[in-house]
Amino acid sequence: MSEFWLISAPGDKTNLQAWERMNTVTSKSNLSSNSKFHIPDLKVGTLDALVGLSDELGKLDSFAESIIKKIAQYIGEVMEDSKDKVQENLLANGVDLISYLTRFEWDMAKYPIKQPLKNISEALAKQVTQIETDLKTRSAAYNNIKGNLQSLEKKTVGNLLTRTLADIVHKDDFVLNSEYLITLLVVVPKASYIQWQKTYESLSDMVVPRSTKMIAEDAEGGLFTVTLFRKVMDDFKAKARENRFMVREFYFDEKELKCEKEELMKLASDKKQQYGPLLRWLKVNFSEAFVAWIHVKALRVFVESVLRYGLPVNFQAMLLQPNRKSVKRLRDVLNVVFKHLDEVAAASIMDPGMDIPGLQLSNQEYYPYVYFKIDLSLLDCS
Repeated sequence: MSEFWLISAPGDKTNLQAWERMNTVTSKSNLSSNSKFHIPDLKVGTLDALVGLSDELGKLDSFAESIIKKIAQYIGEVMEDSKDKVQENLLANGVDLISYLTRFEWDMAKYPIKQPLKNISEALAKQVTQIETDLKTRSAAYNNIKGNLQSLEKKTVGNLLTRTLADIVHKDDFVLNSEYLITLLVVVPKASYIQWQKTYESLSDMVVPRSTKMIAEDAEGGLFTVTLFRKVMDDFKAKARENRFMVREFYFDEKELKCEKEELMKLASDKKQQYGPLLRWLKVNFSEAFVAWIHVKALRVFVESVLRYGLPVNFQAMLLQPNRKSVKRLRDVLNVVFKHLDEVAAASIMDPGMDIPGLQLSNQEYYPYVYFKIDLSLLDCS
């Protein structure tokens, strides 16, 4: 299960015994895999500052989560031909996400702990915001190339009535630079080939005899040339349409066809050149954003633990990976083990029908212990 619960409880002797009891029960019953989550001694500051920071960190948590989700999804879009390999590219500091989480260590170099908590929060916010800005710029540039390439590539598929003819026709197929003659391209259904050969010369006056040849064919029909005098072109088109022979509105322009081919090749080349650097940037910045997000989670645990359990700072954080089939049972065990931390809240949770004045738990998850969820399933791009 790719859901984790990051929880904390006071670190005094009584609660350390509660931790041991919880570990014993959850491991024996296979309710969850547990590991200690190490948070360093951060600067506490004032109570007012902590209350304000609690709200800011909540918003930053959601923002950082949305950015790593966007990056993960965009890696899936960029790796369109090998989506099965997306997950192996979602790493944090070079290791898989679960390993990073279960062995979390605060990055002292990037986020020095001697500075105020608000400074750390602002540094994290600035970092994630910059990643979002760069992602928008880079994805827009790549998507523009990709979109233009797809538009041109779409023209090369479809039937002979609609697709581009740039990669089909050749100069030799046409009578060019003639004041009197013009070569038309006609799409003929397969069932009508014989009828075309028998009748095309008589569809109008002034059709050059034996001037037709098939230059392309698809599942529905063939593309034929026919040469005639310019002045009968409209009459020929009308008669051809009556016989279900469709004249393509196409006039051979060597420069235009060459430009179309070159544009297709250039866009394909540009996309290929940008793919490698873009994917490398996405992988690096996914890691940066994920690491920042988990540091935000750690900050939230620290702040909420101080607000909940008071000073001096003394709490133990733990990372739990619940067994998918035992989520409710695990929650019940935790509520029993830690109910002494908040008897009123625990009673309400154990008995949802219990009406306790002044206690509102309906709008958000609340437990006797500090609790935050880390849901890695949101990064599943398969």
